[in-house]
Amino acid sequence: MSIKCISLNCHLTDQESYLSRLRMEGSIRGRTQVELRGRKLEHEDGEAVIIGGMVLDIHATPSMRANPGTTTPGKVYYVQGGVARNIAECMSKLGAKPYMISALGFDMAGDLLLKQWKSAGLTTEGILKHKDIETPVVCNIFDVNGEVAAGVASVEALEKYLTPDWILHFQSILLSAPVLMVTFASPNEDELIAMANALSGSDVFHPLKENHKKNISVISLFQMLKPAIWVLLEKGIRVVLVTLGSNGVFLCKKGGPSHFKMPTEKTNRCGFDGQLYRTIMEKCPPSRYSGFSELDRSSLLFAVHFPTLPASVVRLTGAGDCLVGGTLTSICVGLDIMQSVSVGIAVAKAAVEVEANVPSTFSLSAIADDVKSVYSGAKVLFHQSML
Repeated sequence: MSIKCISLNCHLTDQESYLSRLRMEGSIRGRTQVELRGRKLEHEDGEAVIIGGMVLDIHATPSMRANPGTTTPGKVYYVQGGVARNIAECMSKLGAKPYMISALGFDMAGDLLLKQWKSAGLTTEGILKHKDIETPVVCNIFDVNGEVAAGVASVEALEKYLTPDWILHFQSILLSAPVLMVTFASPNEDELIAMANALSGSDVFHPLKENHKKNISVISLFQMLKPAIWVLLEKGIRVVLVTLGSNGVFLCKKGGPSHFKMPTEKTNRCGFDGQLYRTIMEKCPPSRYSGFSELDRSSLLFAVHFPTLPASVVRLTGAGDCLVGGTLTSICVGLDIMQSVSVGIAVAKAAVEVEANVPSTFSLSAIADDVKSVYSGAKVLFHQSML
């Protein structure tokens, strides 16, 4: 069975611009040395900062087809979740030390999340904790195939307490980070269309019909989605990954393949104690795409198709987050975007094969073999001007 990743559209923002927007939204006093409750904040250079939710997921899976109006036998699990938290945990399992900025309450859900976070050896300084906060909780009900059938989310606390005022306590950390991940969306084909329509202010894009998808080639599928993808890129999203279920993943960006590589002085070869960078560089040399022009980035669209990997699927709910976590960790250690996305897909495969949102451990050797398979199977679909 092939992976059906949730998908990824990660906007890696410029730290200075982001902080400027926050200062306009909030009423924080400017500081040159950030302190919290009289203590200097601790943070290792070269680590990603993740801003977003920490959520307790309640997963309910029936053991037989559910009937309305009655209780169905099955299993109920408490799982540490939240898109941002999942991404950060995935990065930590790959050897990184992400800095999490979030908010939790002093309740059962908050205690469970905080206990796990501390046990992973990650700092809690960026996590606002307050008695008035109701820790975000999401209850998902799955069908017998592992797909989400229905869900209820109680996450109002994030909008109320994860404010510019709190985030700007950590502006020195934000400015020193190589990657700042703030916004995250998960555009599968239908979500991509919805996002493009919202950004363009019209309904010019339409979802593909299911019966049309079955017999369409990857190239034809890209041509149909290309106008919607370009809208997102034109609106400032630097990298768009569109997941396609069994059809794989599209990596789309302006310019060429070597654009968006971390400057050497910003990298930290922390992944798997430095082995991630060395292993992937050996198995997947970046020179494969070095012949492409980087000129006129404002109009060039570069698009690559990455294949899926066979997997024994247990649960689909952590795949998209682990795809992001694997990609960000790889960018932070100095790998380019092509190598990094290949790592992300390999990490996502490991995620769908376990019950939790994030596997308890990752195997570098298994990831490396899968990365080589994905990287070698990637094909450039488009590298032309959109004018």
